[in-house]
Amino acid sequence: MGLGQEGEERARAFLLAQGLNIIATNFHSRFGEIDIVAKSHETLHFIEVKTTKHEDALARITPAKMQKIQKTIAYFLYKHSFTCNYQIDAIIVTKNDLEWLENISY
Repeated sequence: MGLGQEGEERARAFLLAQGLNIIATNFHSRFGEIDIVAKSHETLHFIEVKTTKHEDALARITPAKMQKIQKTIAYFLYKHSFTCNYQIDAIIVTKNDLEWLENISY
């Protein structure tokens, strides 16, 4: 299992422990990919997972990457007919830690 897959596994386990339901993983569209789609109460969480050995993981979620995520979210919502609130989150996974950053935006 690669570093990225391991990080996503840890992120999913963390989200489940927080009481979220996993709706989809690695959702692809022609615009990009969403690593994890999860639901808590009435909110969908579109989560970008960054697994790193360095401290600059959040910087890798560039404005261009955010645009791709937003287009993919629009497609996901259209395809699945969801009409609830949503937010974009990031989970940063390092060797010894996991940090959930909720509602990131530029």
